[in-house]
Amino acid sequence: MLEIKNLQVKLEEEDKQILKGVDLAVGAGEVHAIMGPNGSGKSTLSYVLSGKDGYEVNGGSATLDGANLLEMEPEERAAAGLFLAFQYPVEIPGVGNMTFLRTAVNAQRKARGQEELSAAAFLKLIRARAKQLKIDAEMLKRPVNVGFSGGEKKRNEILQMAMLEPKMCVLDETDSGLDVDAMKLVAEGVNALRDGKRGFLVITHYQRLLDHIRPDVVHIMAAGRIVRTGGPELALEVEQNGYADILEEVA
Repeated sequence: MLEIKNLQVKLEEEDKQILKGVDLAVGAGEVHAIMGPNGSGKSTLSYVLSGKDGYEVNGGSATLDGANLLEMEPEERAAAGLFLAFQYPVEIPGVGNMTFLRTAVNAQRKARGQEELSAAAFLKLIRARAKQLKIDAEMLKRPVNVGFSGGEKKRNEILQMAMLEPKMCVLDETDSGLDVDAMKLVAEGVNALRDGKRGFLVITHYQRLLDHIRPDVVHIMAAGRIVRTGGPELALEVEQNGYADILEEVA
């Protein structure tokens, strides 16, 4: 579903190479986790896939269901089924959560040639999704992320993901800043969306998230490349021993 080949990326404003040949393939229904030390390029990978400004792709390719992601505008990537959950979701004062979500859902449906949801149909759907994710109905009435706790912001991201029903979900350090209970709720929300069609790329520093979101494959990223790939046991190895042994072996 998501296929990345020899992806090379540098910062636009300075001649600094961040990604130095990333190869990665995530199939439908698979959950892949990426771990790695700070500065290894994990978040850059998520930004480049979603189309964030400030990066220049100077080699390689990235496709979603065979379509070239790198040639699309960010909104086209979203309509094609790519979703990015941010490490630090922003607040949008003055824009109600319900208005925001209905606008986003219908914009994507329109881009795909589908009929837009009526107010009644949308309300029925969002109430069902919020109940499934244990999200208080009061959260739906507030401006987007304004006054939300860290856990509420992350759960709101998972609600957005549930409403948009993307093909490929990229979670950029969704566990950062969360206590154990909030992390469990977010993980339950992600697990509720797992099926045989949707792929996940979970970027994290910590194995603890992977106790709750069991990945099929774990990748270790260092110095702009994926240097080791294995099963869930690889995350446990990193938790116990850190990255030093892996980095020394690669060097």
